[in-house]
Amino acid sequence: MKDKTIDYVLRATWQAVARMYNEEATKYGATMATGFALLSIDREKGTPSTAISQRMGMEATSLTRTLKSMEEKGLIIRKKNPVDGRGVLIHLTKLGKEKRELSKSTVLKFNETVRQHVSEEQLNHFMEVAEIINELIVDKNIFGDENPEK
Repeated sequence: MKDKTIDYVLRATWQAVARMYNEEATKYGATMATGFALLSIDREKGTPSTAISQRMGMEATSLTRTLKSMEEKGLIIRKKNPVDGRGVLIHLTKLGKEKRELSKSTVLKFNETVRQHVSEEQLNHFMEVAEIINELIVDKNIFGDENPEK
């Protein structure tokens, strides 16, 4: 592991997690993106699509395709936002709520399994490092705003 870069470890780990979730989701005719979208929608009040994309860290165009697929499968319905008539809220259908619970139990199983193999201290360090990396990126403290082509 000494010769691997931090970004390599992050990328390889995330790809393994994504592959694992997609393999599990395939058993139920879904995808990881669908599962995370289901978890990002408020069970009772619905959620604006913009909030879903923010929660998932997903581009709006990718989310649009995911939501269209979810609508076609009967997992969600779109309703006019009663507070802001220009907006739309994404609501879970009965089937969507069932699949959401399945997604939730899958995520909790992953977390439970990792916690059985990783100490609380190790997990806290992992979370701290991930938070620092995110802050460095958000605050543009790695490459800054420099633009070499100017």
